[in-house]
Amino acid sequence: MPAIDQTKLDRIVAEARRSAEQRNAGYRERALTMYPWICGRCAREFTRVNLRELTVHHRNHNHDDNPADGSNWELLCVYCHDNEHSRQLDHTGVSARNAEDAPAAATSNPFADLKARLEKTRT
Repeated sequence: MPAIDQTKLDRIVAEARRSAEQRNAGYRERALTMYPWICGRCAREFTRVNLRELTVHHRNHNHDDNPADGSNWELLCVYCHDNEHSRQLDHTGVSARNAEDAPAAATSNPFADLKARLEKTRT
């Protein structure tokens, strides 16, 4: 088994985290300036003290869809945001991120040679 280059792995993880933080900061900051600091579901109000508990929810569950007018966003508290994603998972059986993806068609038939196997065991 080849040795894992730990420094390369650390660099890749750090870059991915930086990219995610930049992406989150961009639309989060825009959403916080566009909308009042109130949860769109439970109407809980937020101040600078507890603002970290207010999240930006993507209505179509696509985190890369960030229109300038904010039409794909709504501000939700962490509890309502978790509830929204749990409801999506319960409804579709897949995570919210993959909810739009169609399930792959089955490509195998486990019973394809069943008759031959049964005849083989009888002899």
